[in-house]
Amino acid sequence: MVASKNNRTLPQRRPKATSSPNVVLLALLFGFVGGCCICSIFLLSLKFESPSSLPFPVEVQHSSSSSFDNPPPNIDADTTSKTEMNKPSISSTNAILSDLRILIAIAAYDFSQMPHLEEVLDAYGDLCATGAYVDVIIHATVPYPLVLIDLLNTRLRNCASHFSLKVILVSPTVRLHLVDLHRPMFYDKLEEYDLFIYTEDDIRISPKLIASYLTETKVLQDRIGYDASLNYNVGMVRYEYNFPSNVAMDDKTRHATQNVTRVYWEHSYKSPAVPKVVDIVGKDGKSPQVLSEYVHMKNHHQGMFLATRDLLKAWKKKCQFNVVTDRPGGHSQPTEGTQRVWMSSQQLYAPRHCGIQQVIPIDRFGSLTALHLPNKNYRRVGHFRNRTFSDGTETFDFGGAELLTSMALHVELRDLHLGEAQFPYRGIAMEDQIDRSVNRWSPELKRKFAQEDYYDMVDRRMKDYKAYAERGGVLTTDDLTKTALIDVLPAPEFRNK
Repeated sequence: MVASKNNRTLPQRRPKATSSPNVVLLALLFGFVGGCCICSIFLLSLKFESPSSLPFPVEVQHSSSSSFDNPPPNIDADTTSKTEMNKPSISSTNAILSDLRILIAIAAYDFSQMPHLEEVLDAYGDLCATGAYVDVIIHATVPYPLVLIDLLNTRLRNCASHFSLKVILVSPTVRLHLVDLHRPMFYDKLEEYDLFIYTEDDIRISPKLIASYLTETKVLQDRIGYDASLNYNVGMVRYEYNFPSNVAMDDKTRHATQNVTRVYWEHSYKSPAVPKVVDIVGKDGKSPQVLSEYVHMKNHHQGMFLATRDLLKAWKKKCQFNVVTDRPGGHSQPTEGTQRVWMSSQQLYAPRHCGIQQVIPIDRFGSLTALHLPNKNYRRVGHFRNRTFSDGTETFDFGGAELLTSMALHVELRDLHLGEAQFPYRGIAMEDQIDRSVNRWSPELKRKFAQEDYYDMVDRRMKDYKAYAERGGVLTTDDLTKTALIDVLPAPEFRNK
C-alpha cells in the first residue's frame, strides 16, 4: 500500500510484465528533453533575423562612430532579388532609433506659433521612449518666461536622461535669417551626432517618420551602392486636413467632417498627378533604373530636412552645403522662394544648386508624411483664394473664463507644490547669444517693443532663469505671477497705433 499526501492509503498498482519502471521513466525523460530542444530551435528561428536583413544593427553602441559611417558593400541590383531588396526590415522603431544620437534645430522667431511649437516638442519628446539620445536647439529672439519653462519641464521631465532642450537667444534684427543658424551648428557638431534634423516650428515629426527615413536611407544604399546613394536624400511631404472653412466645428456640425481628408496643399492637383505633380525618379535616364519605384515631388519644399552625418559631409564636398547663402533674387523679389524655403529645401534639391535628388518610395509614401500643424495653408488653393484676409482690427474670441488653460492649471498646481529640486539641474536651458552691437531696430520691430525695453526683458528673464536653475528647477511664489509671454510695450511712437 502507498500513503498519499492527505495520508489516505491507496492501493499499489502492479507494473505490466512487459515494461519495467526504469524503462518507462527513461523514455519519458528523453521524449521531454527532445521536445524542448525542437521547440526551442523553432522559436529562436522566429525570434531572430539575420543582422544583414536589418536596416541598421539593432545593438548600436552610443559611441563616437555612427552605424552609417561604414558603407555597405555594393550590391548588383541585376543579381539581387528586387522584391527582397525593396522590402524594409520589420524591426521596430525602437530598435532602429535605440542609442542613436540626434541633433534637432528648430527656428522659432517668437511666440506667434507657440501652440504648434508645443506639439512639435511633444513629438520630439516621444523619441526618448525609443532609446535615442536627443538634443533639441530652439533658435529664438524672445526669452521664455520662467513659468513657461517650468511648464514645459513637467512634460519632458521623465526623459531627462535621453533628451535635452536649449533655447538660444539671438537678436530680433536677424529677422528672416534666423533659419540660417542651424547650418554652422550642424557642421560644428558633425562628429557628435548620427542624425541631423532642421525644421520650422510647426511640423509634427513622429518617431515613426524618423525611423522610416533611416530605414529608407539604408535600403537606398543597398539598392544602388553607398557612393551613388550620396546623391539622393529620402524626402517627406507635409499635409493638412481640408476642414470646411465656412463652418465652425461643434457638436451640431461634426457631420461636416465626414469627407475631410489629408491634402498635400503645396502640390496643387493637376490631372494626372503623375507626372504633373509627382514624377518617377528612375525615368530621367540619369538615375539607376532600379529607382523607378521611387518618386519625387515637383515642388521640393518640405519646410525641413533630415540628413545623416555622411550625407552632410558629402553635400559639403559637392556644393558647399555648410556655407550659409542668401536665396537667389533681389532684395524683395526672390526668384526661388524665401530664405526659409531656400535653407530647408531649394538649395538642397534644386538641380541648378546642390542637385540632390529627392526620393520617396511609392510603396511606403504614407510613412514619410507629416502634419503641418497650422492647418490653414490649404485655403490658399483653388476657390479658397477668394477669402477675406485679416486686417488687424478684428476682435478674436478665445472662449470664456470657463476654459481651463494649461498655464492657469500649472500655476495653481505649483502654488500647491513648488516642485522638488534636482541637482544638477537637468531641465530646459536658455542661453543669451544676442549681439547687442547691432542697432538696426526697424519700424517693424519697434511696433513689437522698444529696443531698451527688449534688452531689459532679456536681462530680467535671464536673471530669473539662472536663479531657477541654481535652485534645481524650483519656482518661487513670485515667479508664479509672471505668466505673460511678452511683458513690454511697443516703442512710444507706436503705442497708440
